[in-house]
Amino acid sequence: MTPEPQSTTGTHDLTPGPPPGCPAHGRGPGGLQRLYGPGAEDLGRLYEQLREEHGPVAPVLLHDDVPMWVVLGHAENLHLVRTPSQFTRDSRVWTPLAEGMVRPDHPLMPHIAWQPICSHAEGEEHKRLRGAVKAAMATIDHRSLRRYIYRATQRLVNDFCEDGHADLVGQFSEHLPMAVMCQVLGMPEEYDDRLVHAARDALKGTETALASHAHVMDALSRLTARRRARPADDFTSHLVTDPAGLTDDEVREHLRLVLFAAYEATVNLLSNVLRRVIVDPRFYARLNGGQMTVPEAVEQSLWDEPPFSTILGYFAKQDTELGGQRIRRGDGLLFAPAPGNVDPRIRPDRSASMRGNRSHLAFGGGPHECPGQDIGRAIADVGVDALLTRLPDVQLAVAESDLRWTTSIASRHLVALPVHFAPKPQQEVAFGPTLGALPGQRSSGPTTPVLPSGPPLAEPVAGPAGAGVPQEAGSAPFTAPEPAARPNAWQRFLTWWRGH
Repeated sequence: MTPEPQSTTGTHDLTPGPPPGCPAHGRGPGGLQRLYGPGAEDLGRLYEQLREEHGPVAPVLLHDDVPMWVVLGHAENLHLVRTPSQFTRDSRVWTPLAEGMVRPDHPLMPHIAWQPICSHAEGEEHKRLRGAVKAAMATIDHRSLRRYIYRATQRLVNDFCEDGHADLVGQFSEHLPMAVMCQVLGMPEEYDDRLVHAARDALKGTETALASHAHVMDALSRLTARRRARPADDFTSHLVTDPAGLTDDEVREHLRLVLFAAYEATVNLLSNVLRRVIVDPRFYARLNGGQMTVPEAVEQSLWDEPPFSTILGYFAKQDTELGGQRIRRGDGLLFAPAPGNVDPRIRPDRSASMRGNRSHLAFGGGPHECPGQDIGRAIADVGVDALLTRLPDVQLAVAESDLRWTTSIASRHLVALPVHFAPKPQQEVAFGPTLGALPGQRSSGPTTPVLPSGPPLAEPVAGPAGAGVPQEAGSAPFTAPEPAARPNAWQRFLTWWRGH
């Protein structure tokens, strides 16, 4: 165990000038490191510098030089999320917010601002809201879900398999999770194509992101009202009818939380796993040779490249100590899976396989641990396996150095993954095979896994215009909403989220 450097410095105790021996580049008041702007382009490298300088908990500055702590140690991150008596996700106790340091249009405000959802609640209210979400999650038939993921994957691959080339981010990773989540939530088919496009647009921070977000929320409101009147056997219906008695506003906000969080996280997970398999020949060989299964590859990716780099945020309910630092009541802290997963105290050799080890921080922990992590794993496991089985000769179409990411405090998003392969024929997947078992580990040849029998599910939602599954007859094509007259905090947050 490496001795922890001791410090009694709090985020309120700012001393002039940068620490001795440290460049002022990227520094703010008191010499604290900014997590934005010049000097913060490579956050992975920056976190290691902060670890060396401060230990497992480091003082930093967010946008507008708002003070925060970033938790870099694995054990310290676990203590943060598992100790609700000391730390809360209710930002109303955050001192900079209470003292007016955080302006209403701060780019992180839509994410930090308290909302009446389970991820911000505590005590009995948290138990009521999260209990309803978990109970609704528990009703999902994972056998049927995996069949649906497989079929949705086949339809997306059918859309580009004859071309011999594709962008696996834009044509696959950004569509499969939303198709699956629309099915899980119980979206009526007339909403599928329009909702997928609007949600993608909202998360990309484009000129129409604000209007697209409103479109998604309007669709979720209609879905809530529809399921309130006529419950079915889906996540939304079980949330609406839960004995906890969620209001329509509470149902809609939790649908938004599940939809957007699951989408962004799983897009990043899919992209990361596919890039690793395609770019790293040793990784690919271990899959082909049977030394590693796709689920094991997914877990390795969750260690090395968690879908969310940090989670904003946690807040101290009392004066305490964490990682040798004095944390004052009202201080804010960033839960940080990315640096926590590479803490040298638990991973002295980062190149070593983490096979069989699920103690990574990718899905959080404690009372607010991600309740839908099994859905994300299933999408990645089945989707990657099915795609690589269809395209066993897939190769990167550009130099690895040409790959680009958009980076923010919260995540690192692969922009595109251009690949090429020998053109393949389309595969009929309208009803799917009727016998056999779900695909487990990839074989070395282009065989097609067969699926368990069962009633056919609703068809997968469409991808981009002209891709995936055609729209339902009679439904209107999606048209991006007109740009908002002037951007507000949500749109600025989305622009920052995507790293633009």
